[in-house]
Amino acid sequence: MNKAKLVLAAAVLSFPSTLAVGQNATVDTKTPPKTPDPCTSGHEFATTDCTLTWHVITVYGTYDVGVGYVSHGLPENGYNYEGESLVNRNGYQHRFLVAPNNLSQTGLGIRGKEEFVHGWSVVFNASTGINPQSGLLANASATMTINSGLPRSGYSEAIDGARAGQPFNDEYFAGISSKYVGTLTFGRQRSLGTDNMLLYDPAGGSYAFSYIGYNGTMAGGGDTEDSRWDDALKYRLAFGPAHFGAMYKFADGNGGCFSASSGWTAATCAAESAHNNAYGFNLGGKFDKFSADLVYQHYNQAISVLNPLLGPQSLAAPYQSTTDSINTNPINGANLIATTNTVYGIVTDNNAIMATAKYSSEEFKVFAGYEYIWQNNPANPLGVGASVQGGYIMSGVEDNNLDSEKLVQIWWTGAKYTYRRKTDVTFAWYQQRQNDFRIPPTCSAEAGFRASCAGALNEGSLYADHHFTKRFDSFAGIAYSYVTGGLAIAIPHGPGVPYNSDNNFAPTVGGRFTF
Repeated sequence: MNKAKLVLAAAVLSFPSTLAVGQNATVDTKTPPKTPDPCTSGHEFATTDCTLTWHVITVYGTYDVGVGYVSHGLPENGYNYEGESLVNRNGYQHRFLVAPNNLSQTGLGIRGKEEFVHGWSVVFNASTGINPQSGLLANASATMTINSGLPRSGYSEAIDGARAGQPFNDEYFAGISSKYVGTLTFGRQRSLGTDNMLLYDPAGGSYAFSYIGYNGTMAGGGDTEDSRWDDALKYRLAFGPAHFGAMYKFADGNGGCFSASSGWTAATCAAESAHNNAYGFNLGGKFDKFSADLVYQHYNQAISVLNPLLGPQSLAAPYQSTTDSINTNPINGANLIATTNTVYGIVTDNNAIMATAKYSSEEFKVFAGYEYIWQNNPANPLGVGASVQGGYIMSGVEDNNLDSEKLVQIWWTGAKYTYRRKTDVTFAWYQQRQNDFRIPPTCSAEAGFRASCAGALNEGSLYADHHFTKRFDSFAGIAYSYVTGGLAIAIPHGPGVPYNSDNNFAPTVGGRFTF
């Protein structure tokens, strides 16, 4: 196979080579970048950005690890892949720790492109995230289940996310690409919101320095679990300076079971149908040094996952559906599903619209973005036993969590300065705000603030990233985040549990190797 064909095979039209939401690479997902040549020697691999390509297969990956300090943190565990830079409701003491995946998600992937007719090619991509300090697959749900049964003072860091121990927890898709009519792919894929976030976040989705990269609420259109969609069709088309995208997710989840009468048991439990279909659209363009995108996403029966012991509880059945769940009928008697290795889920129907803009010159880049999210109780409720990412199931479900429509607004801005082509200095600021969605809206210190009260989360970051070679860079920076009002309460229903501390200061240093 000649060199020209190897170069062609190394490119995957319309898709970035990033491995995760936490990837600090502003790769244009609408137009293919200039493809490096395949490596011909070990020396070339070490000193250039050549690709590891054989026939039509390219292997790629990243290793990112560092050390950090947090003013209010928790012990780490081998499943947590996001570090501890963001303020955490259970964080209670300052500590030094190994900081995984700071600018990028550590992981491996393979991709390829093979032309079968002039102008038409088969494309594919499969990638997964790994925790650099443990070697375990990234698994957000496991960070919660390993804390089940422990007192709050005994928790390790727990997160929610789309990566839940799947063999390919980032992406796994294949499709057809044409320079005439665009690219159509099917499989597990990043949402359009995730693609857009990676392009317009000043910190490129960095876990250590970006709230919208760490949290995933914005990328998922309301819930971080939806930053990646299984069983999804994605279409991309570029025409001159404009581009268009569309995405549809087929329903694939087990809906669990419920009963319309009180006193129901496993014998009277009725199965719910499959759930979680979704769709989205993207329209954008570029003019000279300016680019902008508009993204809309809708997701039915989106799930926000909690540790079973952190969910709302009833005296009769502490880990199952409560009186604020399906048909307002609690489960009486023994638990239908054991709480071991299961999670608690809050279910909503989500809509989100996102507008982003960027100015890029050789030395300066300026970023701005805004997203408006509206969430309602699901039109079709889920039941106990419903599935979530990674094949986990819910031993407790809340379908009537919202007293009224929940409105979330997220905005961000920032700038990146490149010094002598090798050093990037980035500043970013993020804010998330929510409305009062409690009835009656009694949100005062005297009445006791609740998670359903209005509140805000803010994060600012500043860091420098120096590239020694095309493959190796090192970084150092700080992030500071804090919460107020309803967002300073752990559980979004009832009195909730206040944060141990409402702020976190997190300096981090580390290195990254990318191939």
